[in-house]
Amino acid sequence: MEFLAEDRRALEGFLPGFDARIASMPLAEMEGRDSQVVELFREAGGAGLVVPRDFKGHGASPSAAIRVQRAIGSRSPSLAVATTMHHFSTASLIELQQAEGGFEWLLLQAIAEQGRLLASGFAEGVHGQGVFSPAMRARRVDGKFLVSGKKKPCSLSRSMDVLTASVAVSGEAPGAAPEFAVALVPASSPGLEVADFWGSPVLAGAQSEAVTLSDVSVDPDLVIGVENTDAVQAASFLWFELLITASYLGMASALAERAIAAERGDPAPRATMVAGLEAAMASLAAVAHRMEQGDRGESLLVQALLHRYAAQDAINRSVAAAVEQLGGMAFIGGEEVSYFASASRALAFHPPQRQGPGSRAVLAALAGEPLKIE
Repeated sequence: MEFLAEDRRALEGFLPGFDARIASMPLAEMEGRDSQVVELFREAGGAGLVVPRDFKGHGASPSAAIRVQRAIGSRSPSLAVATTMHHFSTASLIELQQAEGGFEWLLLQAIAEQGRLLASGFAEGVHGQGVFSPAMRARRVDGKFLVSGKKKPCSLSRSMDVLTASVAVSGEAPGAAPEFAVALVPASSPGLEVADFWGSPVLAGAQSEAVTLSDVSVDPDLVIGVENTDAVQAASFLWFELLITASYLGMASALAERAIAAERGDPAPRATMVAGLEAAMASLAAVAHRMEQGDRGESLLVQALLHRYAAQDAINRSVAAAVEQLGGMAFIGGEEVSYFASASRALAFHPPQRQGPGSRAVLAALAGEPLKIE
């Protein structure tokens, strides 16, 4: 069994020829601010990866999608992160469509047939806010919704066709509590602005800039009220944790793959690094299988978070071992080793971060309290 073969077969099955195309590109070309790798992904039909076949998509299951993300992460870390956010937004629409039975299918079909890319305007990454706490606010004016707020960083900010954002809709009655909704904001809307934000060269190709909405007028049909909020949020976030973790496992696997090929020194550390990465991937696959059996509940999300945190440790150990095995000349002689090593560390920054909010939420849930992700 060749390392990463199963993951790359999955990618080839959904997007024929895409892996070979990006494998032939210089890493700097894929990862820089002016990278065209997102457009190549769009052209290859990647936008519809998780869209159900009923809506003209590829219908990738969670098990297949994590394989694809790992394969992409092993080639282009920026693309893996950017596409995770697109798939997360798409999966949220799928969960809304299944729960609410609205017109979401129209956008899902457009994603699959026209390559529409979705950016996430949910509150992930916003310090002090719950991941699904509304990141923006909306108010009703003359039959429209005026949406205002900021999201930074916001991946795919320069390539997005639609921004999906959680919004707090002001109550119509005086003193009424805001309602939770998801707004679908076309990227071309007047009042939506994108500004530079990402200062690091690492993952610059993910286009994670600042997006600001200033009283953007949104048609009422594009503001979706969510009744079963907890269930939709839990299911959507399961997708996120699986896909983002698989993406970073791919980055670590890129270094392990190079260490295997180099055959330097004692083989035991190489076997150990691969074992850790494969064990982490197997734990994600177990969660994905339960999702495919219909489990979308809070208890499975707790398990997914635990597996994600274990994967972080496996990634850190494997990357350190791979860098040491490859040696100093490999590190200083080119950009790939140092780049993948740096990029792989960023999983720790995705919500909910283990340092503080994530650990508190998981431990409280294991003690019998409701899971509350901050």
